[in-house]
Amino acid sequence: MIQPLEEFIIYVDPSRCLGCRSCEVACAVEHSSSKQLFSAISEDPRPKPRTSVVVADGVYVPMRCMHCDPAPCVKACPTGSMRRTDEGFVVSDPARCIGCRTCLLACPFGHPSYSSRGKVIKCDHCIDRFKSGMPPACVEACPTGALRFGRAEELLGEERRRRALEMITGLGEGGVVYRRAASPVLVGR
Repeated sequence: MIQPLEEFIIYVDPSRCLGCRSCEVACAVEHSSSKQLFSAISEDPRPKPRTSVVVADGVYVPMRCMHCDPAPCVKACPTGSMRRTDEGFVVSDPARCIGCRTCLLACPFGHPSYSSRGKVIKCDHCIDRFKSGMPPACVEACPTGALRFGRAEELLGEERRRRALEMITGLGEGGVVYRRAASPVLVGR
């Protein structure tokens, strides 16, 4: 039985990302015709990843579709190519895509990309793998746990325990203390 998407998330932890781009390679291979690394690199057109590692202020951040609800890309798509599946994933149907790129403009995360075939491609959360009980290819390929897949409550609980352990062992950052700004001091009167 397929579980609703809202119970499952991909947790992204940029502090664990090394920028190795294993997630990108695994994603491209998963969406290739052959689904084999050495065959995929010779396919024409070469398969593109639906996830990407972005460097922001010196930090590697694995960026992927957030499958927003409501999804601005679904609302903006004039042909219905962008749609939500019964499982809750936002997917693009290349047969209905006219390549207008409206979804690219609507996405708040800059996620969908444009293929050499004139169609928009985006993360489909590896829906076929999900239906067979497997994690998304990007998660399975991540060697450091920067990408983790599972039930939201369990992943967030693990993260709380990890951060608590870092705090008591001195490995983590302490809490942030905010102070009220001092009253302005008038000088020269």
